[in-house]
Amino acid sequence: MADTINQLSTGLSIASILLLVSLGLAIIYGTMGVINLAHGDFLMLGAYSVWFLQTYFGISLIPGLVLVFLMVGAVGWLVEKTIIRHLYARPLDTILATWGIGILLEQSVRLGAGAELRYVQMPPSLTSAVHILGTDQSTYRIFIFVLTVLLLLATYGLIFKTSFGMRLRAVTQNPEIAKCFGVNASQVYSLTFAYGAGLAGIAGALISPLKSVSPDMGIGFVVDAFMVVVMGGVESLLGTVVSSGLLGELSGGIAYLTNDTLAKAVVFTGIVILIRFRPQGLFAVRMRRG
Repeated sequence: MADTINQLSTGLSIASILLLVSLGLAIIYGTMGVINLAHGDFLMLGAYSVWFLQTYFGISLIPGLVLVFLMVGAVGWLVEKTIIRHLYARPLDTILATWGIGILLEQSVRLGAGAELRYVQMPPSLTSAVHILGTDQSTYRIFIFVLTVLLLLATYGLIFKTSFGMRLRAVTQNPEIAKCFGVNASQVYSLTFAYGAGLAGIAGALISPLKSVSPDMGIGFVVDAFMVVVMGGVESLLGTVVSSGLLGELSGGIAYLTNDTLAKAVVFTGIVILIRFRPQGLFAVRMRRG
């Protein structure tokens, strides 16, 4: 029983991290149609931001999350304003552009902060373990799970319960008609891209105590994020949640029986097979676009 609970909690921990990393990408990719290969580098910026705040200003991780969101969101807003907004009608060019932006961000961090590994201190209050059903669970991983759920609810509320979300959905379906009703499509796109980048920054900040911080740390995460979003259905927030849960539990279960490398290979193969027979993903959203 204890082994089963440990295995489920491990899968849940992986799933919460996958969802946290994928949430910003799901918004940008699903609502704006931008294949953002720089998403992993926004995550990397979040990790370096919290390291910078902790090292030079003494601001610990939890109080620094809001600042990290604003800092990385500002970078995302600037990227959208200067580059991405000119490429919305050229989707293939956005792939090359965001790839180039990612390389530029990596090299800028490497030149500014150095190429050596950096380490972020975990909040002392979250270093302990909690005894649950006969097992010891990491308090910090529970904190990540709870915060991920809160961010998911906040994102859902933003998209479906606010006037900004209504404008975003209108622009997503038909930007020309939305403009006729006075919706500033450029402003909506800029803020949406900034919000998605900010979420990636928070993901990087929360992952930083668990992983070494380096300029290329986002590469592996962006691959996992795209797998989650594509498997769930590009425009489905529910699909992103379900696919991250499935992938987390599968990865944790297979890794427990074999090893991490084989688990990743098996999961990736399964996603390829799924996309072959169901290219729209698990949850296809029928949205009329003008």
